[in-house]
Amino acid sequence: MSIASLVLVAALWGAAAGLVLPRAAYRFSVPVEEEWRDRCPGGHPIRGWLGRARCGRCGSGASSYGPGARALAAVTALVCAALAAATGTRPEVGVWLLLAPVGVLLAVVDLRVRRLPDPLTLPLAGAALVLLGLAALVPEHAGDWPTALWGALALGAGYYVLYRINPGGMGFGDVKLALGAGAVLGWYGWPTVMLGTFAGFLFGALYGWTLVLMRRAGRRTAIPFGPFLIGGAFVGLLIGAFAA
Repeated sequence: MSIASLVLVAALWGAAAGLVLPRAAYRFSVPVEEEWRDRCPGGHPIRGWLGRARCGRCGSGASSYGPGARALAAVTALVCAALAAATGTRPEVGVWLLLAPVGVLLAVVDLRVRRLPDPLTLPLAGAALVLLGLAALVPEHAGDWPTALWGALALGAGYYVLYRINPGGMGFGDVKLALGAGAVLGWYGWPTVMLGTFAGFLFGALYGWTLVLMRRAGRRTAIPFGPFLIGGAFVGLLIGAFAA
């Protein structure tokens, strides 16, 4: 398969995956003390986790809820296409395409309610290591599975230290998410881990200072860090894959 064909297939996969994320994003967007939503805004039971956020029993004006499917489809398609273009036909591209929709879902939930649900973060880390272990068995891969494992442990430990130092500025969900981010970044080596980590903190700092300059937040205002951790991992992964 040519690179152009791969990128097209990845974009179509991302668009299809993004279209079924709104319902899960709505159900997970609840306060920390709750697990997830099981009813629509009109009080009707929600069945399933995948699909558009619509309720056939609500009136026409209130049938839609949650984030827009088109926006999620566009973002997920762009993410998957970029990962495919950077990775090429190496076997790990399948891992990135499977994990990317989960990363988009986590970013959306954290932006909405400042929460990174355990049913997403912990399986993401486990799936990343298992899938990369399988990719390591296929010829022509360009990564190293032991470094992926150590990267997960190192980044998780680093975020845990930051959480212990400042629990108000770093949530424990970020610590769990760092395990998965460290795994995918570690696949391409320690320079990629450091690059992705630095990019995440840079993005978070730029966002925070932008809010301060716009007078929409103070210096001590907490912000959802998960989207920037994911964004930094995405940038690091793109550069690591392209350079591998």
